[in-house]
Amino acid sequence: MVASPTGSGWSPTAGARFFCTAGRGLEPFLMREVRARLAATQVEYISGKVFFTTCSDLNMLKKLKSAERLFLLIKKQFPLNVSSVSKGNIFNEMQRLVNDGPESWLNAISVWKNLLELDAKKDKLCQRDANPLKRKVGENDVTNLKKLKTEQMQELQESRECQPEKQMEEERVEQGDFLMNREKSQEAFQNEVVKAADDPSQKDLTFRVSCRCSGAIAKTFTAQEVGRVIGIALMKQFGWKADLRNPNLEIFIHLNDIYSVVGIPVFRVPLASRAYIKTAGLRSTIAWAMASLAEIKAGAFVFDPMCGLGTILLEAAKEWPDVYYVGADVSDSQLLGAYDNLKAAGLQDKIELLKVSVTELPLPSESVDVIISDIPFGKKFKLGKDIKSILQEMERVLHVGGTIVLLLNNDHHRRLQDCEQSGIPSNSKGSPTDEPGIEKCLSPREKTDLSDTVSSSSKASSQGGLDKMPLVGSLAPVECYQVSLGRTEAFICKYRKSHSLGLEQACCCEPGSSPVGQLHSSEGGCTGPS
Repeated sequence: MVASPTGSGWSPTAGARFFCTAGRGLEPFLMREVRARLAATQVEYISGKVFFTTCSDLNMLKKLKSAERLFLLIKKQFPLNVSSVSKGNIFNEMQRLVNDGPESWLNAISVWKNLLELDAKKDKLCQRDANPLKRKVGENDVTNLKKLKTEQMQELQESRECQPEKQMEEERVEQGDFLMNREKSQEAFQNEVVKAADDPSQKDLTFRVSCRCSGAIAKTFTAQEVGRVIGIALMKQFGWKADLRNPNLEIFIHLNDIYSVVGIPVFRVPLASRAYIKTAGLRSTIAWAMASLAEIKAGAFVFDPMCGLGTILLEAAKEWPDVYYVGADVSDSQLLGAYDNLKAAGLQDKIELLKVSVTELPLPSESVDVIISDIPFGKKFKLGKDIKSILQEMERVLHVGGTIVLLLNNDHHRRLQDCEQSGIPSNSKGSPTDEPGIEKCLSPREKTDLSDTVSSSSKASSQGGLDKMPLVGSLAPVECYQVSLGRTEAFICKYRKSHSLGLEQACCCEPGSSPVGQLHSSEGGCTGPS
């Protein structure tokens, strides 16, 4: 399959063919996102990748939240046959990825060049529009300098009084310098590609090949061997020069038993590497997927009672800013890390932090609209049967019709299943095949090879449904997705509160208190409402 539409006459209205890599189990979230955010068409999926066509520019493509990396598609075709042929024949098959249909490679470069040029033009327009404002500011240079000097003196005094705060500020500056350098690197990279691609023969382009091999081919060849074969073919076919250190162009190839995919990384930095997160906790793509499932609306009260480093709240606040967010945790170190993340993201005024136990929440009953939380697991966190008491306290503070989205490991998920009072419902959600208007780009062989992946997602999804009895008290399962956290598997589970608990569970706060009460500042960086 060749990327299309392409060609030297490409324009943004014609659209281009892309694919994104995604964590296993996140394909349904990514498919929904590209359709909603990018108005994408021809949305297809294979395990770990989503293919789509869109007219969106680079600025919109950067906003994808559930994708790991974004690529401009060059080719997608059937897998290489390594079972009954010699190594020499397999090498020839690899070279055919370049030699058969070289126009697909040239067209992809042309599409990418146009995307970069369009992005550069928009940047110039933005800078030109900002110039009048800069001149107005220039009229008050003296006043601004005095203010700056005063602020610097205050910061110096504060740093002497509180050394840890100074260290935090230095780390923030270093983070800002890193992000600035990263943006400059991307800008220089784009300029080099545009300049080199202006050559009709494109001989000025430098490149390197990144390979990923899995399945039978990985047992026969190393990624380095595949990269060397493809690199030689590209040099012979197009006259490009190999540069392993600082190339204009990177070629990505993934070979396995299901498909052969070739593409160009659109951005050097992965989409999943958030510039606004200082200390990474939960994977940002998982956090965003959980928030997207929670049906967050403007004016809602969103609560994470086990917030850790605050990744879920950060992802939610970036996407849905007009919401009241509160995070809680019992660990001072986690709250300190969360506060650093909020400060680095500029969201310390949007999200409040509270040091409390998840089993004793200082919130009135039925005061929260949405709860989103990653339930800790592993050797360090042995919750065991406490998972039920944790869920009961969350249930108490959630109002009727409210939503809970939890990330659970296999043990927690199994314990909650044991609490259920009825069998598997007739309806289920969560498999990518349930997405309306989305087709799978798989051959019959691919469908067979992917049956384990899809069935595992469907099996997890079938655990939840609106026609099931409440899980704990009034919480009814809605959807469930099995996702990968690297070496471990987990479940994103969504529940909805179906009815009020009545008077048997009283509020632990005093009558007339605010939804959060007075949140006292602490060493963990907790903040109270203004």
